[in-house]
Amino acid sequence: MVKEVPVDKINKMLPLLNEAQKRVYLASEAEALGHGGITAISKATGVSRVTITNGIKDLNSEHPYLSQDAPSPRIRREGGGRKPIEVTQPGIIEALESLMENSTFGDPQGPLRWTTKSLRNLEAEMNARGYKIKYRKIGYLLKDMGYSLQINQKMNQVGSQHPDRDAQFRHINETAEEYMENGFPVISIDCKKKENIGNFKNSGAEYAKKGNPVNVLDHDFPLPDKGKAAPYGVYDIAANEGFVNVGVSSDTAQFAVNSIRSWWDEMGKPRYPEATRLLITADGGGSNGSHSRLWKFELQKFADESGLEIEVCHFPPGTSKWNKIEHRLFSQIPKNWRGRPLETLEIIVNLIASTTTDNGLVVRCKADTAVYPKGTKVSDKEFAGINLLRNEFHPDWNYVIRPSYE
Repeated sequence: MVKEVPVDKINKMLPLLNEAQKRVYLASEAEALGHGGITAISKATGVSRVTITNGIKDLNSEHPYLSQDAPSPRIRREGGGRKPIEVTQPGIIEALESLMENSTFGDPQGPLRWTTKSLRNLEAEMNARGYKIKYRKIGYLLKDMGYSLQINQKMNQVGSQHPDRDAQFRHINETAEEYMENGFPVISIDCKKKENIGNFKNSGAEYAKKGNPVNVLDHDFPLPDKGKAAPYGVYDIAANEGFVNVGVSSDTAQFAVNSIRSWWDEMGKPRYPEATRLLITADGGGSNGSHSRLWKFELQKFADESGLEIEVCHFPPGTSKWNKIEHRLFSQIPKNWRGRPLETLEIIVNLIASTTTDNGLVVRCKADTAVYPKGTKVSDKEFAGINLLRNEFHPDWNYVIRPSYE
């Protein structure tokens, strides 16, 4: 006949013991009860019969890991613990990956892929496929797989795509690879949207004392005495370095080329002292547009000054988001100034220069207070003097400007 289980005694002892000690203690109580003791202890404590049985084996054999004199006593035997979900549910990673394929966009070869599916919806769909997994675990798996939850991005274009869109992408990639393999610089350029200078509301939030938000103006009209800031960026693709020239005048071709000139003087030439060629990837419109005569005229000046042979590849219409500077540099800057009013030009410059990423992005920034007039025209004679060599493939998108003395 089984003796009465000393429940009060057990409940007092268990909180004082580690896992291995609990196993052995319960085993000793089970042995003390005699026949049926394992079942009785299991029912009284909720501990499985297997654990108590293993405790009896430990109790009646020598195990160094139970010794208080052991240098590193183990609580579990080696190999113990919960197995990874990839082991207990084979194929779960592949199933989640296939589920994500229909909801992703962007470069599939890039270091980061995006998803806009909620974790709870993914949990429901994975459970429907026969896998037992909670939404929190899905979040951890997605992070390990290279996904992160992001806001919507303007990626799709209205209307038909240009028939040579993909061919131009291949041309840009192949040209960039050839330049970088030979140690020549490849830069991605663009002008970020203008920002009002002043005590205006800025998107995002920043930690502050509860009930003590930063007070800003109740309107978004530019202040005449401060104007707007135009950050023009130059991103060195191979070096993962950015240069931002913050202007306060018009975004013209002169401003664009002067930004490239400033990058070359401060960052490009020191890094590539032996370079004789430079590749620029740019949008097809704006101050650095493919049809801008002033853009090419100003590049000719820069080529003459630097001695560089400058090759330009423009992205097809409607594909500016594929330009590396957009997601390697410009997307990082707002993260650094979220919730911060851009009250002065100095604040803007300092915040941009402080932008970093986990991948080691380095950014240098300067203010450009020069005035760039709008409407500057390039005469036919001046344009004819440009040492311009157009590529056989889409000469309007791809061309080289050499120093005029060559």
